Amino acid sequence: MAKGKLVEQAPVLLVRDVVESAAYWRDCLGFKERLWGDPPGFAICWRDACFVMLSQAPEDHEIVPNCKIVDKMWNAYFWVDDARAIYAEFQASGARIDYSLYEAPYGVLEFGIQDLDGHDIAFGQDLQ
Repeated sequence: MAKGKLVEQAPVLLVRDVVESAAYWRDCLGFKERLWGDPPGFAICWRDACFVMLSQAPEDHEIVPNCKIVDKMWNAYFWVDDARAIYAEFQASGARIDYSLYEAPYGVLEFGIQDLDGHDIAFGQDLQ
């Protein structure tokens, strides 16, 4: 039996304000964005072959990032080919750096940012 191939992925993050969140992904992280709804309640942001979906949380919903439940746990992880270059780009554009570039014990050059809702997003380059 033939098997299908996974070709892309898109974590989904609940956010307080889709428009502001999409602007952050665009302006600070270099992603393009497309919004849906009037007013917008959903967005897809992409850069290269990587995607993230943003969904408007209900007004009374408490957003709890993974790191608040499990210490140092991300909401999304992006593999990159040049962590140093992307780290420098994000610093220059005003991204909220969560933790600085370092060599993780699992063989990855990695850093993390936080989005406007406190979600931890990591970017890692395989050193193997």
